[in-house]
Amino acid sequence: MKINIYVSAQRLDLLDEHGNIVRQYRISSSKNGTGQQNGSFCTPLGKHVIRAKIGAGQPANAVFIKRRPTGEIYTPELGRQFPKRDWILTRILWLSGCEPGFNRLGAVDTMRRYIYIHGTPDSVEMGKPGSIGCIRMRNSDLIVLFDQVSAGTPVEITP
Repeated sequence: MKINIYVSAQRLDLLDEHGNIVRQYRISSSKNGTGQQNGSFCTPLGKHVIRAKIGAGQPANAVFIKRRPTGEIYTPELGRQFPKRDWILTRILWLSGCEPGFNRLGAVDTMRRYIYIHGTPDSVEMGKPGSIGCIRMRNSDLIVLFDQVSAGTPVEITP
């Protein structure tokens, strides 16, 4: 399996070992555009791998802070209670860059920037940039994707 993310199209493609598209998903990348720099809050480009899968068995809308489930389940009421929180829900696919000096190591390290593919509230619009660097997906889509990939799955993010 392989994942291709197309920022301009706001789309994630899951491909099989022959390069055939298995599934396509609408996503939301960074509202700040693309970029590698730590602190930029941009979506990093280039070749990555899924470094870790986090949240197996958690319910849809489970809330994560620092990659740990809080025990909360997101609801619109919880969202109104904490309007400034960047919601990371349901599952996390933590990305690690593969290109030293571009998206790995130093001030451009995707993994140290905590860039994930993760779930988001249903009220968040897909197909439009809106995150602070990560790739947001619908929770139901992320559950399906999470079950089809493993740690080490290649992920390429292109403009």
